[in-house]
Amino acid sequence: MGFLIITSLIWAFSFGLIKDGLDGIPSAIVTVSRLGIACIVFLPFLRPARLPFRTVVNLLLTGAVQYGLMYLFYIEAFRYLKAYEIALFTVFTPFFVALVNDVSERRVNLVAAGSCLLAVIGGLIIRYDQPTSTDMQTGFLLMQASNLCFAFGQIHYRRIMARLEVVKSDLQVFGLLYLGATLTATLAACRTDWSTVVFTTRQLLILAYLGAVAAGLGFFLWNAGARRVNPGTLAVFNNLKIPLGIIVSIMFFGENADWRGLLTGGSLMLLALLLNERFKPRPPLSDDLAG
Repeated sequence: MGFLIITSLIWAFSFGLIKDGLDGIPSAIVTVSRLGIACIVFLPFLRPARLPFRTVVNLLLTGAVQYGLMYLFYIEAFRYLKAYEIALFTVFTPFFVALVNDVSERRVNLVAAGSCLLAVIGGLIIRYDQPTSTDMQTGFLLMQASNLCFAFGQIHYRRIMARLEVVKSDLQVFGLLYLGATLTATLAACRTDWSTVVFTTRQLLILAYLGAVAAGLGFFLWNAGARRVNPGTLAVFNNLKIPLGIIVSIMFFGENADWRGLLTGGSLMLLALLLNERFKPRPPLSDDLAG
């Protein structure tokens, strides 16, 4: 779980940085810039010669969905929502994680479903406003599309790597995910007018952080951690970034939130994690993800 905890802390700053520092820059340009940086960081470690062609294609497609499409939806949502609302609307990611996993395995995991539901209730307690305005509705739908893409990629990557015996480290294949994501974002960016965009020094530094640290290091640690926990724990960690993101938005970016709801909801998320770890089922030997 250590990888997931570190990543959650890294990502807690991303919501406010994007809203405060990159507001007004087209989502496709932000997406291709940060994913391109992440791709450059990880390509030197790539060892594609050891991989079957089908696996290479699967990893490229996984990255295209989990990072490419996810980021396009995610960054676009900042046009319609505040930073803490972005953090809040990731509350539904555990539903998608549990759903994608159960569909792929053709079974229902009651422990994962229960901890997932408790985590979602905790996220909703933190702060929930019924989406009524057009901007809120649009942003909400964009975030759910983003959540679904992110959930799909996490589960699909776990399944690919569980069957891949020729690779000893995530580092040897992760460049393929970023390459697939960057190609997807590039296609979207080709339809954007770059001539109207002028980056300030601060914006370039933010993009460098988001690309190398939040996206590059963060997504690597997240997917590596996702292979080492069960789906219920993974679902809960998808929501722990909500209170962290809200706390950072309050302390560093001047946004307001309900502290009582934050503490109550965050406690429920922690309880969900503890219950899931206590009662999680042992995975079958053919699907052992602890390596």
